[in-house]
Amino acid sequence: MERLTGWGRTMAVQAERATPSTTDELADLLSPTGPGHGVIARGLGRSYGDPAQVAGGTVVDLSAFSAISAVDERTHAITVGAGVSIDTLLHHILPLGYFVPVTPGTRQVTIGGAIAADIHGKNHHVDGSFASHVVSMDLVTPVGVMTVTRDRDPELFWATAGGMGLTGIVTAATITLLPIASTMVSVDTTRHRNLDEVMAAMVDGDHRYRYSVAWVDCMTSGATMGRGVLTRGDHAPADRGRPPTTIPTGASVAVPFNAPPGLLNRLSITAFNEAWFRAAPKERLGGIESISTFFHPLDGVANWNRLYGPRGFVQYQFAVPDAASATVATAIERLAASKVPSFLAVLKRFGAGNRGPLSFPTAGWTLALDLPVGPPALPAVLDDLDDLIAAAGGRIYLAKDARLNPAHLETMYPALAEFRRVADRVDPERRLTSDLDRRLNVRGPRHA
Repeated sequence: MERLTGWGRTMAVQAERATPSTTDELADLLSPTGPGHGVIARGLGRSYGDPAQVAGGTVVDLSAFSAISAVDERTHAITVGAGVSIDTLLHHILPLGYFVPVTPGTRQVTIGGAIAADIHGKNHHVDGSFASHVVSMDLVTPVGVMTVTRDRDPELFWATAGGMGLTGIVTAATITLLPIASTMVSVDTTRHRNLDEVMAAMVDGDHRYRYSVAWVDCMTSGATMGRGVLTRGDHAPADRGRPPTTIPTGASVAVPFNAPPGLLNRLSITAFNEAWFRAAPKERLGGIESISTFFHPLDGVANWNRLYGPRGFVQYQFAVPDAASATVATAIERLAASKVPSFLAVLKRFGAGNRGPLSFPTAGWTLALDLPVGPPALPAVLDDLDDLIAAAGGRIYLAKDARLNPAHLETMYPALAEFRRVADRVDPERRLTSDLDRRLNVRGPRHA
């Protein structure tokens, strides 16, 4: 048995790890004679909560599924094993003049995990989420092995996109890459006095950029509430950056052990936020940054989650539609009033969502908050935010969740019944499960 947690380092459980090397071995794990107590795939453990663990059950390590095909120069498509990380893939494709179509804030995510969470990035308002660029996927389910596309069993394709591994285990996927001329990014940075200014600037100008993200300060109130630094960019042309041969850099520093409890508190985070805001330029246009710096700054610090101490942290990420944009300000106000410190808050715009019944992005706004575990007010304020987000027609991101009130799941994901129907079709005995599934009852009641 192995001790497992999510990246937030909460809710530790014991589970067995299986490392199949063939599709047949994987199919055996999902068969009626396979291990009991549930099975779920696990990549690099970067989900913040509990979707990639199953207490007393078996987590499936897909590191053996690591093949990478040649790029089809006509379609820009590549077939990649589910155990391949975005980091490994970038080392392979950047010298060829390609970038991944969608990347989250870390390269340490597997292709299988990217599909299971239907990851999004700073370019959702332009390019959508990861599943929008998946041509096909090879899927092992308890009822068989199959290749799924948007045309061949579209219901299963979209239920798997964002389905948290509960419809089957992806072993490989063909995805369409983004051709680039340089591994540098042309970046415009602007500093804004409050949340209203940040959001207005994003509404007015995000359409001019492929990538956009804002850091906002959730520790201030009044006229400076939600002040922020907005960073937007595009891949630099060849004459402004290095040719696409520079690979991403690894971590330059590491957090070797748990920080003392309470290191990240209201005083230290307020001081950090003040320094971060003041250090940002009021306006800098046309700056040049590396892919590592622009997309994955936290990858420069190994084991940065240890900064939150032994109790860990919760990442609370929600999305609300444009019509409920005021909810973003209300959430920050309630968080500030609760005295719960937020070390990192990231605001982005979402474009239209896709057909995935459990895919998180929906047109509007998304705010992600990193919150240390420990403040007594934390559970109550997050319950309060759940109610607020649900009433606004919003949702929380299941890949980040560690404590959602299960009563809100069907409201936040109105197509949940469709997902359950498809999952029951390919996994009638419910061999696939996770702690997330058990906690939120994602699969729903069994039918006679």
